[in-house]
Amino acid sequence: MNRLLLNKIILVLSTLSAVIGISFLFWILATLTYKGVSSLHISTFTNDLVEGGIRNLLVGQFTMATIASVIAIPIGMFAGIWLREYSNNSKLASVIRNLSDVMMSAPSIVIGVFVYAIFVAPFGSYNGFAGIIALTIMMIPIIISTTDNMLALVPKELREAGIALGGSKHKIIMQIVVKAAKVGITTGILLSFARIIGETAPLLFTSANNQFFTMDLTGQFPSLTVSIYNLATYPDEASRELAWAASFVLTAIVLIINLTGRYMTRNKK
Repeated sequence: MNRLLLNKIILVLSTLSAVIGISFLFWILATLTYKGVSSLHISTFTNDLVEGGIRNLLVGQFTMATIASVIAIPIGMFAGIWLREYSNNSKLASVIRNLSDVMMSAPSIVIGVFVYAIFVAPFGSYNGFAGIIALTIMMIPIIISTTDNMLALVPKELREAGIALGGSKHKIIMQIVVKAAKVGITTGILLSFARIIGETAPLLFTSANNQFFTMDLTGQFPSLTVSIYNLATYPDEASRELAWAASFVLTAIVLIINLTGRYMTRNKK
């Protein structure tokens, strides 16, 4: 009897906790959608920040995130491949895995301060390159961990079959093992991109922001997330409405990327 009662109590508490958590989530999304959609206009996407729009902010945010991805993806993938296929579970591999886990959980603002000290302060000005470096540092550990874990799920029989056919180690890895894990690796890359596209803290200390359209990475660079932070603190209603609109657009982008990654994983299963 006590066991049944305890089971019911735990079930009720678990259900209540889930309902509370989901309620807060829907409350946030509903508020964001209501205020964000009502603040959206065609000019929001066609004008730059100086004219009351977010065109330059979207271009700037995606530019930094895309360049960071181009740098981080090959580094993270090759590091993950080395850990799983070449390291033979050495002490160095264990150290790298632990460091990767620590970096994934490191506060983004700490990474921003580090990059500021190395790539901003010595040059005396904020710049887009520093923002890219900060986002790259955040992205690499996620890709390393994803690649390592996805390759671990590939059956060893596939590797043995490649060896039996006379394939070299690197061909077996690239043409058999990586291909077998490509859906999981791609999902990890998408989720890591979704994370950096919504980061604010590291960009506050590195690229800062720019109200005008520019592709010059040597100076302050437009950032959607930093602009949301700044606009939300302004006293005028127009700035706050633009902050709501930008927040809704950013949330929609991150949500679409995350859903795409989960859809790919579900189809793989």
